[in-house]
Amino acid sequence: MRKVLSFSVFLMVGLLASQFLPGAVGEGYASVKSVSNVFLYVCLSFIMINVGREFEVDKTRWRSYAEDYFIAMATAAMPWILIAVYYVYVLLPPEYWNSWEAWKENLLLSRFAAPTSAGILFTMLAAIGLKSSWIYKKIQVLAIFDDLDTILLMIPLQIMMVGLRWQLIIIILIVFILLSIGWKQLGKYNWRQDWKAIMLYSVVVFAATQIVYVVSKHLYGEAGSIHIEVLLPAFVLGMIMKHKEVDTPIEHKVSTGVSFLFMFLVGMSMPQFIGVDFSEAHAGTHSITGSQEMMSWGMIIYHVLVVSLLSNIGKLFPVLFYRDRKISERLALSIGMFTRGEVGAGIIFIALGYNLGGPALVISVLTIMLNLILTSIFVLWVKKLALRSYNS
Repeated sequence: MRKVLSFSVFLMVGLLASQFLPGAVGEGYASVKSVSNVFLYVCLSFIMINVGREFEVDKTRWRSYAEDYFIAMATAAMPWILIAVYYVYVLLPPEYWNSWEAWKENLLLSRFAAPTSAGILFTMLAAIGLKSSWIYKKIQVLAIFDDLDTILLMIPLQIMMVGLRWQLIIIILIVFILLSIGWKQLGKYNWRQDWKAIMLYSVVVFAATQIVYVVSKHLYGEAGSIHIEVLLPAFVLGMIMKHKEVDTPIEHKVSTGVSFLFMFLVGMSMPQFIGVDFSEAHAGTHSITGSQEMMSWGMIIYHVLVVSLLSNIGKLFPVLFYRDRKISERLALSIGMFTRGEVGAGIIFIALGYNLGGPALVISVLTIMLNLILTSIFVLWVKKLALRSYNS
């Protein structure tokens, strides 16, 4: 409970820093921002390598996993679509309802609600004694798959934002190569997996993606640069490692510390929205969401509650499947998917690169915070349903 609440606290502290740090630092803020972005990407890489390490499947049961992937994909898609529709038809004026620009921006921003926070969820379910249960094992597969689906869908979403250029075709090719390597070499390499090694791998992944970006930018300019996000390379790197359980107090402390730092840096990456006239600040830019005027805090809180409800209703999709299990088990499985965290926050950070902002961005960040606060309640609810299933 304390750990999950701390995630929310660090995100909020970072959010507050993003509002007041620019004024306090002045001209040096650009340098501070560059350094914080480096740390943010390294932390995200660290987190995704560990998510990839949890990806353990039996290749002989690929048909079963194909069904699980479909369910995970739909479980990720339902909250995403519901929130995208809500953002367009409720937050935007009617003149934008048929605008493709408005739809593609909100399809990207609302994707934050799709991924389940696998790391937080696995840790808490194991802590309450469910690690050997069907619910835990099935959630493990679904949560990893919906994280993977989120990463893959970012490619077409980014294509929608910038258009189909030859550079994006190169990125798609790299994605297929990485996925092919991940599947063929799954769990093959017996590499070190203590926190120092994972941190080194994280730095290498970030450096590799930055080298590709810098070289392509030098050759073709900013518009022709090839920017590969660290999400997929880090995930695949974790996949190909032969999973080792490194269970020591220092490992837990470092892993938790990296997640705390990541949440703080995500909050600090948010654009200023206190005292800013968005319609004036973003005049002439391509961002429709970023040009919307900020609403009252009362309305923001209302929208946060509605968006949280819609996102969790969408996560109930697995209840319709696995009919050989009790309804309480299927409901527990779905409620376990309610947890959101680092990957969703990473999606919001990527959205910032396209000048997306305004009230929709603030609502998205606060929705993640609310779900983090409620995570312990969700997990206890799962435990109660699981005990009911096994005792009846």
